[in-house]
Amino acid sequence: MPAKLHSSVLCDMVTADEIAKLCYERFNALPRRGKPESGREWTPLAAVLKVTRCANSDTVEKEVVSLGTGTKCIGQTPMNRHGDLLNDSHAEVIARRGCIRYLIQELHRAVSGGDSSVFCQADERGKWRLQPGVSFLFFTSHTPCGDASIIPMTDSETQPCAPVTSMESHKGSDGGGGLKRKAEELRGEQSTKLLRLEEQKTEGTKLEERQDSNTSQSVSMVLTSSTSEDPSQSHSTKTPVETVSQASAELKIKNRAGLHLQVPDIHRTGAKCVPGGPADPLHPGAGYHSTGVLRLKPGRGEPSLSLSCSDKLARWGVLGFQGALLSHYLQEALYFSTVVVGKCPYSQEVMQRALVTRCSHVSDLPAGFSVCPPVLLQSSLEFQFSKAQTELRHQAKQGRVSPCGAAISWCNVAEQPLDVTANGYKHGVTKKVLGTAKSRSQLCKLELFHSFKSLVSATDPSALPDSLRRTELQTYWDYKQASQSYQQAWQQLCSQAFPLWLRSDRDLLLFH
Repeated sequence: MPAKLHSSVLCDMVTADEIAKLCYERFNALPRRGKPESGREWTPLAAVLKVTRCANSDTVEKEVVSLGTGTKCIGQTPMNRHGDLLNDSHAEVIARRGCIRYLIQELHRAVSGGDSSVFCQADERGKWRLQPGVSFLFFTSHTPCGDASIIPMTDSETQPCAPVTSMESHKGSDGGGGLKRKAEELRGEQSTKLLRLEEQKTEGTKLEERQDSNTSQSVSMVLTSSTSEDPSQSHSTKTPVETVSQASAELKIKNRAGLHLQVPDIHRTGAKCVPGGPADPLHPGAGYHSTGVLRLKPGRGEPSLSLSCSDKLARWGVLGFQGALLSHYLQEALYFSTVVVGKCPYSQEVMQRALVTRCSHVSDLPAGFSVCPPVLLQSSLEFQFSKAQTELRHQAKQGRVSPCGAAISWCNVAEQPLDVTANGYKHGVTKKVLGTAKSRSQLCKLELFHSFKSLVSATDPSALPDSLRRTELQTYWDYKQASQSYQQAWQQLCSQAFPLWLRSDRDLLLFH
């Protein structure tokens, strides 16, 4: 069945709430280690689900095969050439890397002559494909960081912080009380009603004049501009006029008569525009960010080399989520048929822009690759450790609300299914064991590379894919580059959609 048709059929068989519920239940079943402290720490949750359409039936079987939490990212300085550091610990990346572990295990079963619920032999020698009726869905409890999180705020979103008064209002000795009295006096005058009607008609014009002239002759600003972040970032901003309040939902514009006009603001992202491309204008309100551009995650105190989760999901929609190594074994790339987002600030239009539209024009891809946009759905179920839920449960004695420092990975594998990390290494390790196997996450490049080489060793030499028959393959870099079809697809994606995508220095990928 064609991928797009398969996706539409599955959407009729599963609901977004069913997917979210399964993911939350799988998380709740995990041990306490690495989980956020209720009421004080928040984290996003992401997961990959295998969906199997039952033959001769209208039912499907749904199974969480990988799950991840996390908000952190390593900056450039700590990165090393050993491949033993987990650079990007955002939930979406953790979930996808855990799924790679699961797929390696399933391929190991297949090449060893065992039963795999995922793969069956393909036509090409040494190649495998998905079992009939099997597909994969992606779930994230919050919109991915970066472009997908630059979402217009709604009128119903609350402003927990009081508006910051303008410079002009501070001139009075009553701390702004004069403004309130003036507004009350105006309410008693019939002319005010006419004035308000006129202001509503000309609101857009006045705001444009305000931005173009950059003066305060017609209006003065009272800013409560948002720095509401996606849950994977910690971000604060200053404006030239006033400090920006951290959770506001709008800009308030005050004219000479003391009345306030409300201009929609946007949720903001801490991810920074990649060097060499458009920069964020940092204008008030909806003009704060550039949209549709590649962004880098902030590392610990410095920029990172990791692209935002929005960008990575868009990339997976063209290259597949299996990566370069597993592409050696697969006749066709693996794509997520559906992306489900939990209850959070959400815009279907923005998700479409961030995950689909930016790559929809890519063409001339090699055999086995295509542009496969996922169906985008939102659930009405909220994650218990979302930032919003954490703030609701927060008590003053707990200190400030903050992102959880640990990242949890669970995947459906036989050995070490649970992996908890912090700062790129196993959670709780001491400096004495850094650089040894005891400190490494199962998700780091080195461990995944070792798992892949075990798969190659388990494959009968006569059944090896042609691309793995070269004797000069030694390093992680060698094996990635030898996946020629994947590299060709990657080149087409970069040249046509993402020319500014930052790629890892070769020197960081020469480990064995």
